[in-house]
Amino acid sequence: MLNKVVFLDRDGTINRDSHAYIKSWEEFEFIPGSLEAIKALTTNGFVNIVITNQSAVPRKLISLKDLEFVHNMMMQTVASSGGEIKDVFYCPHMPGDDCDCRKPEPGLIYQAQKKYGIDLTTAVMVGDSAKDIECARRAGCGTVVLVKSGKEDDVASVLKARKIRVDYVAKDLYEAAEWILESHS
Repeated sequence: MLNKVVFLDRDGTINRDSHAYIKSWEEFEFIPGSLEAIKALTTNGFVNIVITNQSAVPRKLISLKDLEFVHNMMMQTVASSGGEIKDVFYCPHMPGDDCDCRKPEPGLIYQAQKKYGIDLTTAVMVGDSAKDIECARRAGCGTVVLVKSGKEDDVASVLKARKIRVDYVAKDLYEAAEWILESHS
């Protein structure tokens, strides 16, 4: 059973998010420090798994083949920087499609748990949106970290209104990784 797992949101956490969606590898831009953060987590024994909503697929803005290319390039770039992303789980549905995998639903985390035998009580989720945080809480992740590197400014107030607790608020993934390594050693 894996008990040192970090679930990472993609857009706004690892790479810069866009209101126009990330439609190609050319549009994918790592947030400064995110490669170093994933490397630090990896070298300290954490398994990194990406959990991401990708409604650009049903919107016909990117094909599944091109999305998988983006994910493969992301994983290769992370690996060439000394880190590892073990897997990417994504929801290819629209909001309102009533699936169980679109965050804030916990389906993607449950898929990863089933595939890798993850102890969710020790798992950490890092994300930039209220959907990420709510998903982690619904799934039973032991630790939840909000990063402020996404495109939404009022996430903390949304979470407070919904009475959803965050364990730590970080400027970005690098600061989140520092906190995770310090608090989970």
